[in-house]
Amino acid sequence: MKSRVWVMLLVLLASAGAFATKGDPIKARLGRSYRFERGGWVYVHLEGKPADLGFQQGYLLSAEIEDGFKVVQLRDTHVSKHDWDFFRKVAHDIFWPKIDPEYQAELKGIQEGLAAKGSELTLDDVVALNGMEEIADYYVPYLNRLQGKLNPKGAVAQGNCSAFVATGSYTADGKIVIAHNNWTSYISGERWRIIYDVVPEHGLHFIMDGYPGTITSGDDFGMNSEGLVVTETTISGFAGFDPAGKPEFVRSRKAMQYAKDIDQWIKIMQESNNGAYANDWLLADRKTNEIARVELGLLHSAVDRSTDGYFVGSNFPTDDALIHDETNFDVKDANSSPNARRKRWEQVIQQNKGKIDADLARNFMSDHYDAFDSKKEADLRSLCGHGDTDPRAEKVWEQDPFEPMGAVNGKTADFQMVKRMSFYARTGHPCGEKFKAEQFLKTHPEFNWQAPVLHDMVAGPWVIFTDHDSEDSDDADAGN
Repeated sequence: MKSRVWVMLLVLLASAGAFATKGDPIKARLGRSYRFERGGWVYVHLEGKPADLGFQQGYLLSAEIEDGFKVVQLRDTHVSKHDWDFFRKVAHDIFWPKIDPEYQAELKGIQEGLAAKGSELTLDDVVALNGMEEIADYYVPYLNRLQGKLNPKGAVAQGNCSAFVATGSYTADGKIVIAHNNWTSYISGERWRIIYDVVPEHGLHFIMDGYPGTITSGDDFGMNSEGLVVTETTISGFAGFDPAGKPEFVRSRKAMQYAKDIDQWIKIMQESNNGAYANDWLLADRKTNEIARVELGLLHSAVDRSTDGYFVGSNFPTDDALIHDETNFDVKDANSSPNARRKRWEQVIQQNKGKIDADLARNFMSDHYDAFDSKKEADLRSLCGHGDTDPRAEKVWEQDPFEPMGAVNGKTADFQMVKRMSFYARTGHPCGEKFKAEQFLKTHPEFNWQAPVLHDMVAGPWVIFTDHDSEDSDDADAGN
């Protein structure tokens, strides 16, 4: 009798919920979505059909998306020397026809969610925002070569991120450990603080960090319900683009959502590869305890796998054919950020063999040792990058001295965390240092073009996020 009453109560509650949203189309589309903030991050839970996933994001993150869009628009037009109409046209003509219907619906949903909050951003704006890593730094150089034009300084593949993955005898419990800090401009990085927890209608539940308004991580740290964990670092000096290919932001999202293992992930990423946002991808599979490095260019790719070893990334390529045919990268330049950080990675991994766990990985993300100068110094040769303090010009990125860029967040996870779809995360410099915009611009007025959007970047505490997280979770404090 009690069970029958309980069932009837559930039916009544469900009916009441349906009645409450029947006359409110916005509430109906928002469904089970929600947001909260923790440690400087904005956590957003999205659930449902593709169009509703998009609507939920556009509506719940409207303020963050509007703000983040202004940064992308300013940076990309400044670097490329094209106005924003150019980016809208590329998004509409080159990208949109290659996007799977599922993700077209989600992108349309983002625009509709924004419109419901009063935003005037168009669908082309949303698509261009998602292509922010691809248009200015990959398509524009391709187009300039095609037209015989001189490429603007800085419109090249940038060096984004430091990362590692390890397993077997290198870790404390013999299981996988993975970590990543995102390197980008401070104007973007200060806003790169969204945790997406996504339960799509089809495919796998996944959780990742990301930029507001995007359907993929972008700096690429995430995991799915099959225990596949993915991160990457960009290939410096890469040049290649195929306008007939599928945008990278679509392929990386699809791989996160549908790949149940490393092989499936590789297959999805290689299908209709447009060459943009070429990376060294680091992967781990909780089910098999296997790790992999997938170096994916346009003409060449290379795969290395291990169940007892490690792979590191700091924007250096490794495949000889790819280096020769698709980059201008100098593997012998020990002074460069990618090569100096590679040396430092080898040092910290070997020094800590058999002890590596997610807590120790947080120390790696905060590391300030310059392996080229053999001293502790926060600069572009340390794993926790600080471009604003570095007087050198990083030539492979065509970057000026004291460029306000570097490590803007950190994430780490081990086997047990991946098992429950969880990870550590910290906004701002992983070391905890604060960047002060006003003071910086007084000293370096050459960057005044960033003044309208350059803010202080304040590091939050290390916190823990998990799937279906809540604001009052008892597991939120990571300790520092």
